[in-house]
Amino acid sequence: MPRRWWSALRAWPYTFGVALAAAVGILAIVLSARLGIALKDPEGFLGPAYVRLPVMGLAFFAIGVVPAAIRRAGWRHMVRGIREIVRDEWTWGRVGHIATGLLTFYICYVSYRNIKGFLPVLREGVNFDSMLTRWDYWLMFGNHPAEVLHGLLGTGISAQVLATVYVSYLPLIPITLAAFLVLNRDFSLGAWYATALSLNWVLGAASYYIFPSLGPTFTTPTLFDSLPTTGVSQLQESLFINAAQNYEDPVAAPIWGIGAFASLHVSVTLTAVLFFQRTDQARYLQIIAWVYFVLTVIATLYFGWHFIAVDIAGAFIGWFSVALAGWATGNGFWHQRHHKIQLTADDSDTAVNPA
Repeated sequence: MPRRWWSALRAWPYTFGVALAAAVGILAIVLSARLGIALKDPEGFLGPAYVRLPVMGLAFFAIGVVPAAIRRAGWRHMVRGIREIVRDEWTWGRVGHIATGLLTFYICYVSYRNIKGFLPVLREGVNFDSMLTRWDYWLMFGNHPAEVLHGLLGTGISAQVLATVYVSYLPLIPITLAAFLVLNRDFSLGAWYATALSLNWVLGAASYYIFPSLGPTFTTPTLFDSLPTTGVSQLQESLFINAAQNYEDPVAAPIWGIGAFASLHVSVTLTAVLFFQRTDQARYLQIIAWVYFVLTVIATLYFGWHFIAVDIAGAFIGWFSVALAGWATGNGFWHQRHHKIQLTADDSDTAVNPA
């Protein structure tokens, strides 16, 4: 019996992700209790994460089911078509896999945000910004990366474009996760992506404690005085106010949001890029992902969020997360999987290898 249970756990693609979520969730609870700082749910543009993720899941459920129902039964009998598809394809097992992926991501993300929030209390007075700044000047032959980028790209339309790219990361990542979990009938691929993203949060939180740093925009803000008002500058201002509140009263303040090492914008977007490649998604999607990743890296330096070494560390976390999650979910550490998003049984012939 123990051997049978062990075999079942090894075969389930979410075993590693659930264990990871449980571990980091317990750590967050323990730290919260010891520090006397309550756990908080970070809110985004669509409300708390526990609202955003189910809403996205339901939206992609509709995207996957409604068109197929119309093709199967026509507009007039769409409701009947939906019932037939749900009856034929939406088993409780499939729903359970989707819920597990969303819950794993949610627990790891919220735990990461709270553990990051304890940083100024647990690592008070420790800061590596001076060292990272010296490395930047050395790597750029005596120049600051942000000043070089401002000179090359200007501080007008480029700032607005890069700001849009940087801020759009917040909704895009959970949207891609919901898409892979809901639209794909290969459960192991959704588990791979959910586990890889969850690893980013956990490894990112660990890196913040190893090399606590604030980033150029918070240590040398005069370098960015020439930049116009953008969504990024407004976000940085809110984080600065947030930091002041945390220094005054970490118990009552919102979650601490500053952390420069490593760059999770870089790590998470590279995770998406590599995952799209490893699962052989459509060429246009891979190209868009690579362009988005490059613009994100530029934006992190342009706006002073991160240092060059910090972006390199983020890229390593992204690569390692995809590789380790691939192994943990049974998709292999190195070799590529050739599976596209598969919507329904009606679409299976074209969804796996579309023209």
